[in-house]
Amino acid sequence: MIKTINISKAEKRNLYNYLSAAITPRPIAFVSTIDNDGNRNLSPFSFFNVFSINPPVVIFSPVTSMRGGTNKHTLDNILQNKECVIALVNEKIGQQMSLTSCNFDKGVNEFKKAGFTEIKSESITPSRIKEAPINFECKVNDIITLGKQGGAGNLVIAEVIKMHINHNVLDDNDNVDPFKLNVISRYGGDWYGKTSKESLYKIKKPISSIGMGFDNLPKEIKQSKILNGSDLAILASTEKIPDKENTNKYSDMSLKEKHILAKEFLSQDKIEEAWQILL
Repeated sequence: MIKTINISKAEKRNLYNYLSAAITPRPIAFVSTIDNDGNRNLSPFSFFNVFSINPPVVIFSPVTSMRGGTNKHTLDNILQNKECVIALVNEKIGQQMSLTSCNFDKGVNEFKKAGFTEIKSESITPSRIKEAPINFECKVNDIITLGKQGGAGNLVIAEVIKMHINHNVLDDNDNVDPFKLNVISRYGGDWYGKTSKESLYKIKKPISSIGMGFDNLPKEIKQSKILNGSDLAILASTEKIPDKENTNKYSDMSLKEKHILAKEFLSQDKIEEAWQILL
């Protein structure tokens, strides 16, 4: 049974709840800004992602209040000074980050309210966050307003001009280690996600070859009662069906037994072995 929502007739608060709960997990932009009077602001936004590498551009979206139709202090500050620091949030500072989302009066310094330490940025005026694992110094290239009514987003297009990465989150090859970074993500309501070995797994990118696709898999494999869509996708990611080796190793097994064993090999990333069972 399907629940269908007519957007034009939906109550906006309910619509927000459904969208924010459905489109998850979302990374969190922890944004530091400053106004023309020197007032500092720190606020989290989960409508956020990276959209370009050259130039490096990230976008986050402060949403206009659905109650009063007013702007976030962050947006007001960026309209005055086209600069911001965007930091990432790990589990260690998650609760402090949440505190900064309180509706404090304009001029209140959330660094002090939430117990964060300001670090002077190198190229812009807003401060970095010492406790954050990664800070991006950004200049704002554009702000695109998506509507006038409450709940409308404002796309802040920010170009990264400097990155500051804590060495503690890098692996031996100087790459960011997702487990050391340990960022949290936003779900709906009061729910957040955290980085754990249970929540992460690898899918090899088919960038060095073009997979044959489901349509080229043998019929008996596509119609398997054992192999699921994920299993078939692994097999279909190979360029072509491999040649069968000269062995009778699996000849006495039933089709069901072959598929069960192939599925086990696929779960162990033994793709060639799985193919040899199925051929």
